[in-house]
Amino acid sequence: MGQRFDQDKGGAGRIRRLPLFLFLFGLFLTGAAAPGLASYLGHAGYVKALAVSPDGQQVLSGGFDYSAILWDRKTQEPIKRFDAHDGAVNAVAFLPDGQRILTADDAAIIRLWDIQSGEELARFTGHQGKIAALALSPDGSHFATAGWDRSVRYWSLAEPEALFVLEAHENNVNALAFTPDGAKLVSGGYDSAIKLWDLEEGELLLSIDGHDFGVNGVAVRPDGKQIVSASGDETLRRWDLLLGEEIESQQLHESPIFALAVSPDGTLAATSGLEGLIRVWSFAEGREVLLLAGHEAPVWTLAFDPAGESLFSGSSKGVIREWRLSDGSEIGEEESVALATANLPLPDHPGAWQFRKCAICHSLQPDGGGRAGPSLYGVFGREAGTLEGYRYSPALLESGIVWNEDTIYRLFDEGPHIVTPGSKMPVQRLRDPEDLLVLVQYLKEVTRPD
Repeated sequence: MGQRFDQDKGGAGRIRRLPLFLFLFGLFLTGAAAPGLASYLGHAGYVKALAVSPDGQQVLSGGFDYSAILWDRKTQEPIKRFDAHDGAVNAVAFLPDGQRILTADDAAIIRLWDIQSGEELARFTGHQGKIAALALSPDGSHFATAGWDRSVRYWSLAEPEALFVLEAHENNVNALAFTPDGAKLVSGGYDSAIKLWDLEEGELLLSIDGHDFGVNGVAVRPDGKQIVSASGDETLRRWDLLLGEEIESQQLHESPIFALAVSPDGTLAATSGLEGLIRVWSFAEGREVLLLAGHEAPVWTLAFDPAGESLFSGSSKGVIREWRLSDGSEIGEEESVALATANLPLPDHPGAWQFRKCAICHSLQPDGGGRAGPSLYGVFGREAGTLEGYRYSPALLESGIVWNEDTIYRLFDEGPHIVTPGSKMPVQRLRDPEDLLVLVQYLKEVTRPD
């Protein structure tokens, strides 16, 4: 569910070749609790990259453990591990035929693989620093890479050397996206700049300066008219691709944004970062429509499935999750009910399952500060916006709402955009009346002061 209320803050890896200290560090990052809460388990350490096959049947991930893993989406089990890399795998992509993949790593090597045999078909080199991003052209004949040597390189799958070396960024380059016609390329870097490149002549067409910190994600909407970008300055922005003028800026997070993905139809943008939360923004509605809370660590990568029905996310604890965009639920999580609720009060209460994601943002303890939302201890009978030490939005401070069974039920039934208009609470609702009732009853029991 992942709803926040009464608030508004504006595998073992490749043991054969992986250096021992990296392997042990990966196990430390993975931790003991997180693996039980997800189904795609195989990386030791950070998941840095995700891609979904053109037919939507397979998922490809790249990780800190020097490996890329091909997953069966139906079973959520590994099919094949590509572990010949000499550094962390930061970028992955499926070719349109669904039979070949590209991977790029810290060792500045791009590899083309055959999925069935696991054979390396080709290798592309030229970058003088780690490769942070890879983008495939719409027709699959070319690709581009972004490096920490401050360059962008444009390649043909048929040639071992780059066709163009594009140099205009003043710092490391982190993100890439082709325009829908494949004629232009957008890049974003640590210099806070967004660049638009012509790929016929290899020339810089436009430079956009507007972000306050490094740009970690860029995308081009399907109409080819707008660029979407996300940055360490905590904002999601839209730009006119031809003029370079800002159309919209939204501060969706309270920590740096690490990842950005735009849905295939261009209607949604998903962002994630240091805080471990994933926020889904609707361009048409001009608001956040989903908050996905389940990761307990920074989320480094996001990918929509081709049908635009699911979102995949990967975190620094080696966890990959798949989310339904229709209701924000996690696919595969039903198998982990006991683990997901084990640390909550009254774990056998049916409402504990409904509350499991709320627990990411809200504590049930009187000293439960430091989370995205305020503590719910003693929430029944409390006026909205009155918990001492928490920074509320004016909308909640002036709402006059008193939290009780009725108002909490309405919050999840109608949505915060109706019950608390003007606040920035993410719009997520429980549509099943029975689920709502057990959640309210659970909260009433576990938040009662001793």
